[in-house]
Amino acid sequence: MRPAPIRSDVLVIGAGAAGLRVAIELAEAGRDVLVLGKRKHGDAHTVWAAGGINAALGSLDPDDRWDIHAADTLNEGHHVNDARAVELLARHAPERVRELDRWGADFSRTDDGQINQRYFGAQSFRRTCFKGDVTGRAILEALVAQAKRLGIPYRQNTFVTEILTTDEGRAVGAVGYDMDTGDPLVFHARAVVLAAGGHTSVYVRSSSRPDENTGDAQALAYAAGAALRDMEFVQFHPTGKLWPEDERGHLVTEAVQGEGGRLINAEGERFMSRYSPKQMELDARDVVARANYAEIQAGRDTPNGGVWLDISHRDPDYVRERLPRMVAEFAAVGVDITREPMEVAPTAHYAMGGVEVPDFETCETAVPGLFAAGESVAGVHGANRLGGNSLAETVVFGQIVGAHLAAALPEADDLPAERVDAALSRLRALSARSGTHTPEQIIDRLRVVMWDHAGIIRDEDGLIEGLAKLQALRRDAEDLDVRAEWTSERFERAVTLGFMLTTCEAILRSALERTESRGAHYRSDFPDEVEGWRRNLRVRKGADGRMVLDTVPASEPTPNVRQALAEDHELDYHHLE
Repeated sequence: MRPAPIRSDVLVIGAGAAGLRVAIELAEAGRDVLVLGKRKHGDAHTVWAAGGINAALGSLDPDDRWDIHAADTLNEGHHVNDARAVELLARHAPERVRELDRWGADFSRTDDGQINQRYFGAQSFRRTCFKGDVTGRAILEALVAQAKRLGIPYRQNTFVTEILTTDEGRAVGAVGYDMDTGDPLVFHARAVVLAAGGHTSVYVRSSSRPDENTGDAQALAYAAGAALRDMEFVQFHPTGKLWPEDERGHLVTEAVQGEGGRLINAEGERFMSRYSPKQMELDARDVVARANYAEIQAGRDTPNGGVWLDISHRDPDYVRERLPRMVAEFAAVGVDITREPMEVAPTAHYAMGGVEVPDFETCETAVPGLFAAGESVAGVHGANRLGGNSLAETVVFGQIVGAHLAAALPEADDLPAERVDAALSRLRALSARSGTHTPEQIIDRLRVVMWDHAGIIRDEDGLIEGLAKLQALRRDAEDLDVRAEWTSERFERAVTLGFMLTTCEAILRSALERTESRGAHYRSDFPDEVEGWRRNLRVRKGADGRMVLDTVPASEPTPNVRQALAEDHELDYHHLE
């Protein structure tokens, strides 16, 4: 039986900062918008973004400018970013931050009442606005409050499993199910916005919770006919927790380094002086992550296989004020970070790759009527992300998508009944499968494959082996044992497994194709950056259902940004010494 469609002008899939900012813009323009989330309202992955949000406000460093912010972003992205996206981000971030402050984000203040800003890695000035080390939570709470003031409808515990398109290829809705009741759901809209996050949970050690950032948005868009881009670029944050086991991989915020934290190996050496004597712990995340990894591999690791991160040289009251979440989290396991170091190691943290958006003025994908924003999207960050830019991206491009759709909403198309029925039939068949391998077993093995073969250091042999193992896991997935209600975790993981397999294949194939090292993508067999590879890799679904890869030249910045690049600003690190 086909359920009655739930109708709206715009369907927003994802209820983090990007999705809510889209919805707020639409609601303020009088459009009918519906937001879907897999969790309860206010519990999106945004709450885990600790350190801050970038905007060239100049609160502490008046010489900072939007074009220098853009230049830093391009340098960190190794110049394969979408240059127009970078300019939009840097130009609009100050306005969006002030807006969040008005809505109640309550950023930390300087003595004279300005929004305070801290150092973050690879930035020329203090540009990262913050509220202690709970900035993401503060921003999401402000957005949720604004959404509630506007009466924006939100449907929680909803899992979208397929984007619905017409025979002509236009997105007109989605199919999914209610995770609480198990009821099938059909959504009908004039436009669909994907804001469902990234895919770092495909790795065994990740800063995400296990059931989020599993590649939903990327796999949904790919299946609907959109291209993926830059999938080889996965950021490994230098500082993830090593213990307790249930928190392994959880983020130790870069705000610790921004407030003066030092990385020390088991021999007591502050080793970043060998890898990056100028920027030290505040160099780009890929540089610091590889340094940590190298120290661990060389046997200069701590008892649990990491390195030390030490902030105990700062005044204890200062640490408690600036890093309250870190103080509390480590105190809960018996570590007083005002007196002793934290044990950390690299963890999969952010996906620079994602859904391709040809024009960031609209954020529409190659599928008409399907839009994307936030970590779902590729292009803003290039080969590596500047810390503090992810939160900025969510609200900048969330507003842009919402404003575009408010002004130019497509006409409604009919729902294709036969495609609705086919999508629901696939879900029913999946829940009834009675094979040999459980989804949990395959997911656990897949995460290890990705860490071992598409992790911090890669090479041709490892990537080929990783692809072979992935194909073996695909075969096992054809013999899946589900036999579960739609309300069960088993069924949720069976759906998630399909998304993860698609996303992981795109990562492995893209990493194998890029025969150079650039940003977060490091090939030990091709350790140098190659100018001829200043291109973007795209992944599309071919006519035979197989993945097809091609490349496009990277875009060029505007004269303003080129001038800022030529100025060659550098972080004045001595303030933290």
